[in-house]
Amino acid sequence: MTESKGFNPPPYPYDRLDELKPLGAHHDGGIVDCSIGTPMDAPPSGVVAALGNSNAERGYPPSIGTPEFREAVATWTSQRLGCELDPAKEIAAAVGTKEFVVGLPHWMKLRRPDRDTVLYPAVSYPSYEMGAVLAGCRAVPVPVDTNWTIRLDAISAEDRSRALLLWVNTPGNPAGGLDDLDAAAAWGRSHHIPVFSDECYCEFTWDGPPRTILSTGNQGVVAVHSLSKRSNLAGVRVGFYAGDPELVDYLREVRKHAGFMVPGPAQAAAVAALSDQEHVNHQRETYLDRLHRLANVMTAMGVETTIPRGGFYLWLPAPDGDAWAFTRQLVQQIGLLVSPGEFYGSAATNYVRIAAVQPDEKIEQLEQRVLKY
Repeated sequence: MTESKGFNPPPYPYDRLDELKPLGAHHDGGIVDCSIGTPMDAPPSGVVAALGNSNAERGYPPSIGTPEFREAVATWTSQRLGCELDPAKEIAAAVGTKEFVVGLPHWMKLRRPDRDTVLYPAVSYPSYEMGAVLAGCRAVPVPVDTNWTIRLDAISAEDRSRALLLWVNTPGNPAGGLDDLDAAAAWGRSHHIPVFSDECYCEFTWDGPPRTILSTGNQGVVAVHSLSKRSNLAGVRVGFYAGDPELVDYLREVRKHAGFMVPGPAQAAAVAALSDQEHVNHQRETYLDRLHRLANVMTAMGVETTIPRGGFYLWLPAPDGDAWAFTRQLVQQIGLLVSPGEFYGSAATNYVRIAAVQPDEKIEQLEQRVLKY
């Protein structure tokens, strides 16, 4: 009798880059790692002070978020996005947003066991697909167009009939596309399919103002936000989701039972961060400058590239279409580590992503090294 086997997790995408790092060890100053979007800049001192002096260490924090945190979110969404939210019914905290993204299909499948399909952009953050896989759902990528925006018209009638939820991501990771979020909301409402909009890069929208799926109302839609990128707080793990009160209520009650709680000090830091737009404006200028400098580095290597419509990643085609070969070349020649497009879906295998997160002195190292080629 053959013994059945359970789930065997695939290699974590970014771990696959470790074997390439020695190829750049000969460079003075070492590797410049632009493969992951880890913030490198310091958060505001006032935010760090709030984290260290919250006096919230001993008690269990509310799973849905403290009243102060939810009020801060409501104020921010009103001032920055022009959307009015009820902090008592339409906002809840998340332990960062990656856990929310990955866990969402499981919670939603419990709500609708008759649905089994998670729809997500074909070129996107790998956690949308993995969340579906871990929940035992069908992971169905939705094609994107030449501007890297999701093609709602490409979703088949069968997939619509089985859809548990649709993910959209604006600005998109990795390519920086900007979806028509009003159209996505209308599509979801017309087909009675919840639409979840990952908007963690919204502060880094270069083509127009920040976009949100909440701009046409909350019915059937939920926006997901993170302070990791906006305020350089990836290590603090705090985000939020907001929108349709029925969906938010269901999710926060399930998550309350499951024990998801953003630490009290992290929530206090988030209140301080959401109350300060000046540091975000400075970070916007910093990332945009780095994008232009990295684009110039790539141009000097003979690779044409453009600044994305949003986000802080360069997304460029690999010469000859071989992303892994180009990744090795960049490590060897200038000590730059990037991510092959394969990490973001089979539709992106001939691209690479470069995160503009390294400090200015590291980018200067690349500028100096490229002069040799």
